[in-house]
Amino acid sequence: MKKGYRYRIYPDKEQYSLLEQHFGGVRFIYNRSLFIKNLMYGKFKINMSEIDLNNNLTLLKELCPWLKEINSQSLQQANRNLATGFKNFFEGNGAYPTRKSKKSNNFSFQVPQNYQINLTTSQIYLPKLGWIKIVLHRDFLDKEFIENNLVTKEINGELILDQKLNRNFDILKTLTVSRTSAGRYHVSILIDDHVPESEPVEFDESTTVGIDVGIKSFVVLSTGEVIENPKFLKKSLIKLKKLQRNVSKKQKGSKNRKRAIVKLAKQHQLINNQRNDFQHKVSMKIISENQAVALEDLNVSGMIKNHCLAQAISDVGWSEFIRKLIYKAEWYGKTILRIGRFDASSKICNVCGYKKDDLTLKIREWECPDCKTFHNRDLNASIKIKKIALNNLSTAGTAGRACGLMNISSGNEARSHSVFS
Repeated sequence: MKKGYRYRIYPDKEQYSLLEQHFGGVRFIYNRSLFIKNLMYGKFKINMSEIDLNNNLTLLKELCPWLKEINSQSLQQANRNLATGFKNFFEGNGAYPTRKSKKSNNFSFQVPQNYQINLTTSQIYLPKLGWIKIVLHRDFLDKEFIENNLVTKEINGELILDQKLNRNFDILKTLTVSRTSAGRYHVSILIDDHVPESEPVEFDESTTVGIDVGIKSFVVLSTGEVIENPKFLKKSLIKLKKLQRNVSKKQKGSKNRKRAIVKLAKQHQLINNQRNDFQHKVSMKIISENQAVALEDLNVSGMIKNHCLAQAISDVGWSEFIRKLIYKAEWYGKTILRIGRFDASSKICNVCGYKKDDLTLKIREWECPDCKTFHNRDLNASIKIKKIALNNLSTAGTAGRACGLMNISSGNEARSHSVFS
C-alpha cells in the first residue's frame, strides 16, 4: 500500500536560493514543454512524446545554462507530469493542461531518486541541494521494517537510509519538495511498503452509521451523536480583516508589503492546519468505530455558487472531509456507501416515510403529520441516509456489493467507492 509522509524542512540561505531556483526551473520546463506540444500539434499535427521533450532538454540547457544547476531528474519529472496531465485529459479525468504561474502559490518539484535520509541527525540529502535539516515528527517506516527490508549505511556512527541502495526494493518512491504561501518548506516521501490492502470487513445494520454533514453542526450521526462545527475561519475573520487592511495600506513592491503578505499567509495557513487536524480526528473516529459509513452525494461546487452560504460551506470543508473518510476506509477495509444527491433525506420521515415538501433550511425541527414523530432535521437526515443506503444495497442483491467489492453507478442507488477494486 502506498502512503505519503509529509515533513517540514529548514534550508539555510544558500539552499533557500537553490530551492527557489528549482521551483522556477521546473515551472519553466513545464510551460516550455506545453508550448512546444501545442505548437507542434497545432501546426504540424505532430504529437511530442515525453521522450521527445526530454531529448529537447539537452539543447535547452545550452540556451539556458542556469538549468544545469537544477537536478536533471526533477526537470524530466516535469515533462512526465505534463504527459500525465494530457493522458488524464484525453481519458476524461481532468482538464486540459495549462501554464503554471508563480502567482498561484503552487511551488513544488519532485525528486524521483538519489535522495538520502540521516535517521540519526534528522537530515535529508537532496541532489544539487545537499543536506537539509528535517523534522521527523513521526516514523515513515517502522525500525524493524527498515532493519529487515532495507539497506542502510553507517558513516561516523550515523545511520543513513539511501534511496539509491534500495532502488531494487521499490519501497522508497518519489519525494516531493514544496513551499507554502507562508514560506514554509516541506518534503513529502511516498512509501510503498508492499503490504496488501486490507480485506473488506463484513458489516450489517448495527455496524453501519449514517452521517449528515452540515454548517451549524459539522456532522450528525445516525446514533444521535452531534459533532459541532468549530468554524475556524469565522472565528479568525476579525484578525484576517486587520491583516488584509495592513497589506492594502502598504506600497506595492515594498518590503513592508511583503512582510504583511507573509503575516496574512501564516494566518490562513493556521486556519487550514486547524481545519485539517480537526477533520483527521473526526474521520478517524468515525472509521474506527464503524464498519460502514453511509454518506449523501453532495454537489459542493454547485452549492458554493450560493453567495449567502459560500463562505460557510468553504469553512466547513465537506469535500476534504469526505476525501479523508474515503482513503481511511481503504486503509482499514471499511466501506463507504453513497446515496444519490436527489434523495430527499431531510424531508422524508425516517419512521413512516412521509415527505414534507415545504421543509426549508430555516426549519431545524418538525413534526411528522402522519405518525406525529418529532424530528431534529439533521438527525432525521442521517438516519434516513443510512436506511436508504442499506435498502438499496439489499435490493441490489449481492453480498459482494455489501462488502464494497463492486460499484453501483446508478444515481439513486447507494454505491460503495471503488477502494477495494
